[in-house]
Amino acid sequence: MDKLDLSRWPFGVTTVYHFLFAPITMGMTFLVTGWETAWGRTGYERWPRLTKFYGELFLINFAIGVVTGIVKQFEFGVNWSAYARLVSNVLGAPLAIGALLAFFLESTVLGLSVSGWERLPPRLRAA
Repeated sequence: MDKLDLSRWPFGVTTVYHFLFAPITMGMTFLVTGWETAWGRTGYERWPRLTKFYGELFLINFAIGVVTGIVKQFEFGVNWSAYARLVSNVLGAPLAIGALLAFFLESTVLGLSVSGWERLPPRLRAA
């Protein structure tokens, strides 16, 4: 193994973790949102317990997905710099949009959900 192969190993490991945790987070979004919506509609006390439990797991997955996604973009530019320079006109915008959506939009919605648990009514939080 040479230095190039050794420098690309962290990129591969980060990519595997990102491709594992990001889809799990996306799927859990529908579960948590569905349970919170069911709670807002029915008022049945089982739904907030499920929402809180899986919401905490969602937060852990979300944090790992965001961290690995941001690190993956930096590694892409550093470890694959010649390729990134060649295709930057095509890949630059989607990578920037992905980072902006993952970091700002999802973090804002997640922050409202977590910090607004006691402050927002259930129907407004589910919306």
